[in-house]
Amino acid sequence: MARKIKWEDEFWLPLIQLYLRKPVGVKPMYSKNMVKLALELHIPPHTLYEKMFLLRQLATPRIERLWETYGNNKQKLTKGVKLWRKMRGFNSSSDFYDGVEINESWERDFKPVEGIEPITPVMLILILDQYFRLTPVTMTPETPEITQLARRMKLPAQKVVEVMEIYQWCDPYLNRPEPEPSPLIAACEDVWKRFGNGSAEKLAATASLMAEMF
Repeated sequence: MARKIKWEDEFWLPLIQLYLRKPVGVKPMYSKNMVKLALELHIPPHTLYEKMFLLRQLATPRIERLWETYGNNKQKLTKGVKLWRKMRGFNSSSDFYDGVEINESWERDFKPVEGIEPITPVMLILILDQYFRLTPVTMTPETPEITQLARRMKLPAQKVVEVMEIYQWCDPYLNRPEPEPSPLIAACEDVWKRFGNGSAEKLAATASLMAEMF
């Protein structure tokens, strides 16, 4: 069940601060700092992305007043954000929400999987997207696409290959034997269930957006 998002006026302050970071403007939905703020607020990145467009468009009188107050006064904005964090409690979901059902499924995608740190579900999604662009014989550490992806995510190329080997086991068309026990298996199975049997276009679009993190 999706959680009803509780947006507070004070949330505009860190969002404006992020908007004003160079290069000034709407940040990519899954850029590193956008995801960091999303996790802090417990609000999905796509919602912050939509709110940033409202900032850009001066969509309401309230937003116009915020720009008048903070847009050209970064010192005042910084002070306001610091005070907000102090008053609200940094990264404290209990302070942000009261009596609101919280579903952290989207947040788990950006947090390390227990037992396989620093790998996150986002990394597994990017690897799955690359998996469908290769053939099994090319899933080796020497393949340029694997080397580039591993470098981008700051992982050993062999680790990317290890994930792809588990995906080969998940792939019903390959009939591979079960791999050696690994904490990666359950995490890969979960990503495969979400994307492996669905639309390749949806997976590619999701991976393209999430790649902005790296």
